[in-house]
Amino acid sequence: MKRTLLMAAALLALLAACAPQEPAAVRLMTHDSFSVSEELLQAFEKEHNITVELIPAGDTGAALSQAILSKGSPLADVFFGVDNTFLGRALQAGIFEPYNSPALQKIPDHFKLDPENQLLPVDYGDVCLNYDKAWFATHNLAPPANLEALARPEYANLLVVENPATSSPGLAFLLATIGRFGPDNYLDYWADLRANGVLVTGGWEDAYWGQFTAASDGDRPIVVSYASSPPAEVYYAQEELAEAPTASVLADESCFRQIEFVGILKGAQQRPAAEKLVDFLLSRPFQEDIPLQMWVFPVHPEATLPDVFVRYAQIPDRPAVIDPAEIEANREVWIEAWTDIVLR
Repeated sequence: MKRTLLMAAALLALLAACAPQEPAAVRLMTHDSFSVSEELLQAFEKEHNITVELIPAGDTGAALSQAILSKGSPLADVFFGVDNTFLGRALQAGIFEPYNSPALQKIPDHFKLDPENQLLPVDYGDVCLNYDKAWFATHNLAPPANLEALARPEYANLLVVENPATSSPGLAFLLATIGRFGPDNYLDYWADLRANGVLVTGGWEDAYWGQFTAASDGDRPIVVSYASSPPAEVYYAQEELAEAPTASVLADESCFRQIEFVGILKGAQQRPAAEKLVDFLLSRPFQEDIPLQMWVFPVHPEATLPDVFVRYAQIPDRPAVIDPAEIEANREVWIEAWTDIVLR
């Protein structure tokens, strides 16, 4: 009898060990622009017996603020979308745990802005001036060669930008001007742009789809957008295009490079699954999915770019550079001073 009971107990233990394990549910908090191919995400979930709950939380600043406010009782396990304009704030808040992902070995050092690996680089994109090539050809005017050109009379009333207080590309372009002209002189440049008829909108969609001549019925042939906008124009065109209808101004220090990061939040309920998810975001399959999902560049040097990126995307050689700590210390002051000069 005793032997029978022991055998039954052993059989039950074996059956329990062989029974399918419930998938670990990992929560990924992101900004609203995060996107991934459904098939790729499902393959990751199946391979690791993980389910991923996506939690969109607004733009980068709003999402980060929610993560900071929920410190101690995190709303998610992993946060994606902190960029180098908010890196200092994120690290100062102390809401992330270090994770030395093995996938980091493949990532170039110039993308790694946090030596403690609380925030790991995933992608990058350059905010640049974009211009309507057909408009300039029709008007027999050369496109602006650099930032300084925009203050000249021939470019009066041609530029639309986004408000840096409400727009991520707007803030990035403001930082480009600070990197180019310095914190003591950038306001003089903006005063010149205001005198030359710069138009300010609340966000990228209004600027690009509402005012930019290449994408709307607007009357502004120069817009602050991304160096990846030209391939997007080709990719989404209703008819096949021989060339991109737009191009970017790539002069030295005329663009600002945004680098986006991922991190594991302190108090994550699913730490092992969170690590797997971070590894996935840095893996070559996800990195190759990035361009046509979020229209930015992968940080993985071996990731193959889609043909439309290879043919039409532009990468500046020398974007403007400002240390994340300096941005964090001065961001609000810079924006307020800009507002006084440009909007008031």
